[in-house]
Amino acid sequence: MNRMPTTLSNKIVLITGASSGFGADAARQFAREGCIVVLAARRMERLTALAEQIRQEGGQAFAVGLDVTEQSQIDEAIQTILEAFGRIDILFNNAGVGSLDWLEKLEPAADIDQLLNVNLRGLIQVTRAVLPSMLARREGMIINMSSVAGLIAAPMYSIYAASKYGVRGFTDTLRREVSPFGIRVSGIYPGPAVTEFGQHPGKENGVSQILNVPGWIYMASAYVARRTVGLAKHPRRALVIPWWFRPLISIDRIFPGLVDWFLKVAFVKRFHKI
Repeated sequence: MNRMPTTLSNKIVLITGASSGFGADAARQFAREGCIVVLAARRMERLTALAEQIRQEGGQAFAVGLDVTEQSQIDEAIQTILEAFGRIDILFNNAGVGSLDWLEKLEPAADIDQLLNVNLRGLIQVTRAVLPSMLARREGMIINMSSVAGLIAAPMYSIYAASKYGVRGFTDTLRREVSPFGIRVSGIYPGPAVTEFGQHPGKENGVSQILNVPGWIYMASAYVARRTVGLAKHPRRALVIPWWFRPLISIDRIFPGLVDWFLKVAFVKRFHKI
């Protein structure tokens, strides 16, 4: 028997990283479903413009400045939202950054610490701040944005993959902790998409040339946003998109030695100049 879809009308949805990409498009999609969307990110000018656009289209949106690497800002933002709306029904942890290169070329602070602080620590701390109110109500949903890089480890993705593998582990563990209390936790694992990160994957043009991902592979950001809203309506443990990444993930798990050999010959030895 099919589970009835979750009604999203009048849900309070908090979206981190809402100033662009998946977050901005998801905000528009959730608003069209009748949700009250709270947009959180560092770039307030973008958030304000997006909130106004959503309101002009008949939706309800509010902007909150938030740097997920600053604990005091997290605590203040969540308290402000709970005081204003009384609850957070859906938390979409979307804030993320990326920097791709060979590990020895990455800057310790800008490319390693910052990435881990935003992609993993920030996601955990925002969730921890929101969770008590959901537990008190015995209701809520948490959607964590990971990546196929959290399922398949590829060269030049060392720190990014580490953060997204961490998000996957956190998501699976949290789901098992809170599911008995009426809280659903889901992970999204998208492949390449047209976002600011997708357009600027590394510090140097050479990184983009080495990766050489064909254009047809890239998903539209709006498509990922629609699937995110669909996940909120029909919750499940994990969503991998596009679908054809699933067999690649299976190959990596079943034949890791073969994948190691292929990447070494076809990629690392061709492009890594030591």
